[in-house]
Amino acid sequence: MDFKTLVLGASLKEDRYSNKAVRKLVANDIETVAFGMRKGEVAGVTIETERKVFEGIHTVTLYLNPKRQEEYYDYILSLKPKRVIFNPGTENEVFYKILKEKGIQYEVACTLVLLSINAYKS
Repeated sequence: MDFKTLVLGASLKEDRYSNKAVRKLVANDIETVAFGMRKGEVAGVTIETERKVFEGIHTVTLYLNPKRQEEYYDYILSLKPKRVIFNPGTENEVFYKILKEKGIQYEVACTLVLLSINAYKS
């Protein structure tokens, strides 16, 4: 199964968890695309600054606080992901309900931890 992942809230700053996630996803041979506030590149992945219609997204991993997520609800839903991962600090009860209504799985977890314990693809 393909686990193509969109890192939403990607950063060029190496100390940010979203940046670490992009690098770790790539290191685990998971096709990765990224969206952030500043265009650039991390581990060969271009960080887009415009809401592209990425095809075949399995997972959206969030690195935006709940307030900032609101403007991306429709965008995320339009990608028709199989799951959304809410990393620490992104927990959002309102969005959980919306995803559940649309039949999209969500997980409150840390992408970096899931990758480190080989649980990302389970």
